[in-house]
Amino acid sequence: MMTSKIIEYANNLIKLTDEEAEQLSNAFKEVNIKKRQFIVQPNFTAKNRYYVLKGTLMAYVVTDEGHNHTITFAIDDWWITDYNSYIFQQPATMFIVALEDTIVLQIDHEKEHDLKKSNHKFETFFRIMAERGLASHQRRIISNLTQSAEERYENYASKYPQIVQRVPQYALASYLGMTTEFLSRIRNKRVAKKS
Repeated sequence: MMTSKIIEYANNLIKLTDEEAEQLSNAFKEVNIKKRQFIVQPNFTAKNRYYVLKGTLMAYVVTDEGHNHTITFAIDDWWITDYNSYIFQQPATMFIVALEDTIVLQIDHEKEHDLKKSNHKFETFFRIMAERGLASHQRRIISNLTQSAEERYENYASKYPQIVQRVPQYALASYLGMTTEFLSRIRNKRVAKKS
């Protein structure tokens, strides 16, 4: 069963008894998402948090001028939602769309809240994930402020090669804070160096 993946994930952070594993597993529901399907949209409250079993999702915002800015990606074994909307149960500001057919485990806000109330281990589990997410976002901000576009690409490509291969170039360029054309030049230069 696919929910065994969430147990495996959780056991890497906290150790669950069989009963706790079943309780965690029962809080999640498997959902199939088609390519180009949206699971979060602005002005609607994000009711769920998603753990990706297989596939790729992208979160982005659109400015008043119509420009898209990629906020994050989620691939196998990653989590995604509009966290501000989900945590505070207020209208979302992001779009989250499937870049390929995707299978997720979703947990709704109320079930997560009930899990945390029922057992401190679940509170610890979600806290650790929040801390890791915060550290990751901090690294991204620092990278954007201190590295050249080329350095950002090189570091990201070496750390997350599977994302670089799976997401469209326009989305990756947006995430890294550059134009698609500039990213294409960086990639071409990289290929030329290897030749």
